[in-house]
Amino acid sequence: MARAGTAPAEAAVTAVQAAAYMVPTDAPEADGTYSWDSTTMVLVQAAAGGKTGLGWTYAPAATADLVEGLLGPAVQGVDALDVPAAAAAMARAVRNPGNTGLASYAVSAVDCALWDLKARLLDLPLHKLLGAVRDTVAVYGSGGFTTYSEDQLRAQLEDWAHGQRIPRVKIKIGQDCGTNVPRDVDRVRQARAAVGPWTELFVDANGAYTAKQAVRVMREVVAENVTWFEEPVSSDHLAGLREVRDAVDADVAAGEYGTGLPYFQRLCAADAIDCLQADVSRCGGITEWLRVAAVAAAHGLEISGHCAPHLSAAVAAATPNFRHLEWFHDHVRIENLFFEGTLDPQGGWVRPGDGPGNGLAFRAADADRYRV
Repeated sequence: MARAGTAPAEAAVTAVQAAAYMVPTDAPEADGTYSWDSTTMVLVQAAAGGKTGLGWTYAPAATADLVEGLLGPAVQGVDALDVPAAAAAMARAVRNPGNTGLASYAVSAVDCALWDLKARLLDLPLHKLLGAVRDTVAVYGSGGFTTYSEDQLRAQLEDWAHGQRIPRVKIKIGQDCGTNVPRDVDRVRQARAAVGPWTELFVDANGAYTAKQAVRVMREVVAENVTWFEEPVSSDHLAGLREVRDAVDADVAAGEYGTGLPYFQRLCAADAIDCLQADVSRCGGITEWLRVAAVAAAHGLEISGHCAPHLSAAVAAATPNFRHLEWFHDHVRIENLFFEGTLDPQGGWVRPGDGPGNGLAFRAADADRYRV
């Protein structure tokens, strides 16, 4: 074994494999604009020098075909230590089919696998390879789906706030594309009653409202002290986001669907948000996340990690202008099922592991029953 920080002599990427896994939800789930009964993960394994790196995205199973048919051949033979070179090769490979949307999800999974592979080749924790600026990463409990009954909502929120002592929680609002505001208001009040006065309460409308409607909703729940309002309108509606931001006390956030650096530049430059969101499993992986975070910093903004918490923790620890990471119910379930070495959010913080790479080991036998 090479000593920590020293690469083996032969470190060319030799193989990139992808597989899709569909995991049913543990109850019916919906947000303001979409409903689902399963979540699909596409897992990528990249090999070099006798080591294997792990990356993944939550995306349709067809993403695996993009990885193996287009991106794998593009990065094979690239020195596994030169991840930016591999990222450039993937950017060329997706030029014609388009480098945003689903292609960006595929690129993200491969890029994260390559960073994990590099860290394992060097026998370093991934957050140390990237250069940590903090030892722990703040998380918030996220779920609170619009399909939940009052009892389901209370149980989930109480487990986060009182069981795991996570001091930040988020629920979904915008019921039925914003057509049932009375239920939204009632659920915000239920959430505050469940977590008590000292837990931060976040809401996410997933773009379900109009701008003025979103402002009216916040006025209705002003007594509940909501401090984070995610996607009150579509994240593509920059003028609407700015209108809401200027009218409410809660921080307005958006960006989770972003793929491609220009998207984030436009969102930041519009002066429409208080905190930028990015998803490392969508935005282009760790390579692109670091650039997105720099764009946010240039606009005086912090960045919040959307979903895929175990994929995000290391780069979150290495991002100076990072705020918090979404401890999303569905993804936590899947990642705890599929990997050894998952993190503990007790107290509202996770500490990236000290083992090589992202510190995770894939439990193939447990995952195989869900393989598509």
